[in-house]
Amino acid sequence: MLAGLKPFRRPALWLGLWLLSIAIVVILSLTPPPPFPDLPSGTDKLEHALSYGLLACGAVQLFLRRSSQWLAGLGLVAMGVGLEFAQGAFTTDRMQDPADAIANSVGVLLGLATGFTPMRDWLLRAEAKR
Repeated sequence: MLAGLKPFRRPALWLGLWLLSIAIVVILSLTPPPPFPDLPSGTDKLEHALSYGLLACGAVQLFLRRSSQWLAGLGLVAMGVGLEFAQGAFTTDRMQDPADAIANSVGVLLGLATGFTPMRDWLLRAEAKR
């Protein structure tokens, strides 16, 4: 068993998928945006909150101790802020937007809040049923 994770049968698989999800967010944040149809203004903030909320919810699913979950959440907030700076400094087709960093942070808080609900062990229960 990987230390600090909930008692999964395949902890490395779940941790690997979570880390892959983080890598995908990083890559998508620093590469040219995919073509999207025109969406209502502010929709991207919802996308930011949802993405980071799912990553934080993943931390709740994976990590056994609440302190580890919150540490992962703090790392996600730092990543979101750092990526906004990186977009402004290292890309020509992305813009640094403080509102995106705020949306990321709100998403992280919402994702971490699932740790206070019965949803906190959903992945553990789903794996046990297989």
